[in-house]
Amino acid sequence: MIEIAGQTYALDDPLVMVTIAGALALLVIICLLIIAVRATARSAQVTAPLAQQIGVLGQHVQQLGAGQEQLRGGLQTVSDTQATAQTQVIQTVEARLATVQQQMQDRLADNALRSARSLSDLQERMKETLHGSSKQTTTSLTQLQERLAAIDKAQDNITKLSGDVLSLQDILSNKQTRGAFGEIQLHDIVSKALPKDSFALQHTLSNGKRADCLIHLPNPPGPIVIDSKFPLEAYEALRVADTDWELKEAVAKMKVAVTKHINDISDKYIIDGETADGALMFLPSEAVYAELHANFPDLVRKGFDARVWIVSPTTCMATLNTMRAILKDARMREQAGAIRSELSKLVADVDRLGTRVGNLDRHFSQASKDIEEIKISADKAGKRAHRLDNFDFEELSPDEAGNVVPLAKPES
Repeated sequence: MIEIAGQTYALDDPLVMVTIAGALALLVIICLLIIAVRATARSAQVTAPLAQQIGVLGQHVQQLGAGQEQLRGGLQTVSDTQATAQTQVIQTVEARLATVQQQMQDRLADNALRSARSLSDLQERMKETLHGSSKQTTTSLTQLQERLAAIDKAQDNITKLSGDVLSLQDILSNKQTRGAFGEIQLHDIVSKALPKDSFALQHTLSNGKRADCLIHLPNPPGPIVIDSKFPLEAYEALRVADTDWELKEAVAKMKVAVTKHINDISDKYIIDGETADGALMFLPSEAVYAELHANFPDLVRKGFDARVWIVSPTTCMATLNTMRAILKDARMREQAGAIRSELSKLVADVDRLGTRVGNLDRHFSQASKDIEEIKISADKAGKRAHRLDNFDFEELSPDEAGNVVPLAKPES
């Protein structure tokens, strides 16, 4: 409730509410008017310096207009000067361009002439080069043909060698042909190392066994047998073994094969009173021989115990050369008497030759003396003939005047 001038009004009365709202709106308007008046005063204070600045700016604008007029005149002057200079530059450039164009034309003509000369020289060199290349190509083709012919020949040899290798493989794959191969190789080695009368091939012994080769050595040691053996299957199995079991089987197979060969040679080819106290087992392969000595020393010792010595082509040749020296020594001992007889005859011949040389020397001495005397006589005869030839032209010496024979006067 509000009491105004002794009259009471309710706050929820619409009229009261409208009146209060109007009073508030009026109060707000009054406040705004006061604020506006104060802002206007302040704007007037701020506008005064701005007006002064606008005046100053107007003066500057007038000065700028005058400067613009001066700038327009300067630009006109610069434009005229630039036009004149541009005209001069264009004229100068045109003159220089004409000069440069003339120089370029001269240089182009000179370059064209040089290019023509260079092209001509290049063509000549190309002709010479092509001619030389043609010769070289012809030579190279000829050499290539020769080399191709050589290659064809080598290919034929390789083909032939391949066939020989296959034939060798076929030979080695069969026991009989492999044995024949070993016997042929043994025969070749023995025939090169020993005289023909010092060995016998396929010799039959008293026990009926046939040896591959019998060397006729003197006693001791006596004739010695060489038999060829080739345990190729055991060696191949040893070479291709991959597992421990295969290696063990191959080693056992090698030992059995070599032991059998040693025992066979010892039993068949060592005969008391007929052959030497030992025999040789010939292995046609250096690889098998090296394998035995490298990894099977017990087999080598077993051969020594059985008096069977294992040899390869190389060691067999060395052994045969030693036997050749033994044969030569034995034959020299057998021929000792004949050698002594021949030496006695040689001494007599030497003595006889000495006597005859002495006689010949005496004959030569006598002949030399006779020749000297003949030369003296010939010299004297020459001198006398010379004197007779110059008789009428010589002056006689006083001591020779008595020796002159006077000429007889002609009869009237």
